[in-house]
Amino acid sequence: MTAETSQTLDRGLRVLKLLADTDHGLTVTELSARLGVNRTVVYRLLATLEQHALVRRDLGGRARVGLGVVRLGRQVHPLVREAALPALRSLAEDIGATAHLTLVDGAEALAVAVVEPTWTDYHVAYRAGFRHPLDRGAAGRAILAARAARATSAHDPGYTLTHGELEAGASGAAAPLVGVTGVEGSVGVVMLSDAVPERVGQRVVDAAREVAEALS
Repeated sequence: MTAETSQTLDRGLRVLKLLADTDHGLTVTELSARLGVNRTVVYRLLATLEQHALVRRDLGGRARVGLGVVRLGRQVHPLVREAALPALRSLAEDIGATAHLTLVDGAEALAVAVVEPTWTDYHVAYRAGFRHPLDRGAAGRAILAARAARATSAHDPGYTLTHGELEAGASGAAAPLVGVTGVEGSVGVVMLSDAVPERVGQRVVDAAREVAEALS
């Protein structure tokens, strides 16, 4: 038996998803066409969402995602971190390197979870809350590779390797989270070495898949 649902709530959530997928906002007419409802319904949905700061409209009347969504998003990080920790612990212990989960935060990559190996004599110090540009470091580059793959309908980009981009002498490997609605990020490791051992790349891909499954 199909559970009873709220049509109004469903439409409101669809509006947010449509707005989240565009950089330029959408007009009432465009939303009406995409939702398959009349303009009056769209006006009411937008008015309600505006009251909660989830939507804003510019001077031209185009609706965009509001700052209220950002506040909600901040509460997602602890939930995502908790779901990712088992896979990160396994990755760190298996590889003997610092493992991390990185999410997109604006134009930056933000490390939201970090696990260091327990058995190594030394490893790279990496802290949760560390930020860096998306185009530097394996974590950010893996996210950008996934974006490019989506834009061109290409295959899974696999993993990304870097050396010395964020810390001299350190190498990184990261793979994007794939198939997780509303979460854009990557899982990776960072180690003190001139190159990443061959087996690490696939192991990082496997860990990213484990995290994606935990979040699905």
